[in-house]
Amino acid sequence: MRYELLIFDADDTLFDFQKSEREALERCLKEAGLTLNGNIILSTFIDINLAIWRELEQGLISQQVLRVERFRRLKRKLNLQFDEEIVAKRYLDFLSDASYLFSDSEKVIKALASAYKLVLLSNGLSYVQNKRLRNSIMAPYFEDIIISEEVGYAKPDPRIFALTLERVNHFNKQNVLMIGDSLTSDILGGIEFGIDTCWVNRKHLLNNTNIKPTYEVHDLIELDELLKSRE
Repeated sequence: MRYELLIFDADDTLFDFQKSEREALERCLKEAGLTLNGNIILSTFIDINLAIWRELEQGLISQQVLRVERFRRLKRKLNLQFDEEIVAKRYLDFLSDASYLFSDSEKVIKALASAYKLVLLSNGLSYVQNKRLRNSIMAPYFEDIIISEEVGYAKPDPRIFALTLERVNHFNKQNVLMIGDSLTSDILGGIEFGIDTCWVNRKHLLNNTNIKPTYEVHDLIELDELLKSRE
């Protein structure tokens, strides 16, 4: 069966979030009189940030608390001296200005937009994603851009998927495909909502979880080929 609605995750699926993250962290720490110190701060922040977003997915923390808490944990973990409220705010400022696409993103999305209904679904913070996504050159290709903080639900909560389908007046789950890089957010959410899923595994990671996507690809070129094979 041919898919009709494609729901895309944004960061680390279409956008190179790690590049944006590094740039934003480097700039906000520089303002605070710190450096990345041989990547120790960066790698520690990435680990903390990943863990705290997992807490959000599990409903253990709000996005409002998340903004500052990750820097509070970084400060405590590495015994650093800075004002976490100020650094957290400046990090979001710099992150909102850092929007980098993977090399295959625009070409593939442009082609898919002529054949499918596309929606962008992000768990990001409104302050950041509004600027990065809605002002991106990618925005015109999507019928809607849904940001979790704006709607009150975050992936993998099935309610954000239900809301997504309602927003674009599409109610047949059988021809919907969720496409994203996160097993615990994009793929688990899609599975629990009852739609097919495609894991964009750009890093060729081993999936040693019980979360099994319908498909796995390693870039968007493979995704395009997969979709063509189902036409």
